[in-house]
Amino acid sequence: MDLKTKNNPNLPGTPLLFEKWSSAEVEVIDLSLQDYICKKNIYLPHTAGRWNKKRFRKAQAPVVERLTNALMCHGRNNGKKIMAIRHVKAAFEIIQLVTDTNPIQIFVDAIQKAGPREDSTRVGSAGVVRRQSVDVSPLRRVNTAILLITKGAREAAFRTIKSFPECLADEIMNAAKGSSNSFAIKKKDEIERVAKANR
Repeated sequence: MDLKTKNNPNLPGTPLLFEKWSSAEVEVIDLSLQDYICKKNIYLPHTAGRWNKKRFRKAQAPVVERLTNALMCHGRNNGKKIMAIRHVKAAFEIIQLVTDTNPIQIFVDAIQKAGPREDSTRVGSAGVVRRQSVDVSPLRRVNTAILLITKGAREAAFRTIKSFPECLADEIMNAAKGSSNSFAIKKKDEIERVAKANR
């Protein structure tokens, strides 16, 4: 397969996520995150890759698969990847219907908006501990954004009539807009506010 075929989403032979969406035209506007949000074209977010074997290797994992893996949390959901894939597919279909945009692009925008840029760490020894604000590395920004988005969706779906894919779709869309209705955006603002106070 030549390079033209590989990167053109309209030609046959290009893998489409769930046979619907291409990540070829997805744009990462934030320069610092371009190396850490992998837009590789895949059929399913289930590559069975060993992304944790080496430091920074998870940056090469397809970003939708990282979302899928992050959903498998809280003991009772451990290892249920097929279920997680089903939720991601349903959520992306809802995003497509509501926004009429490529849901992968919306998700990438959400990651860029939801990752805190400044955080505070504990500094000190011998009992005197104070907080010091520090810049956050790009990979940690991506990791934290995915964590906050999935956590917000999980909490929104708990003990409500709304299904989990609906909550996940709402969380991703609100985060992409930078809306304060999003759990991830609220958390990010809180983290940055605390960090600013500890400069």
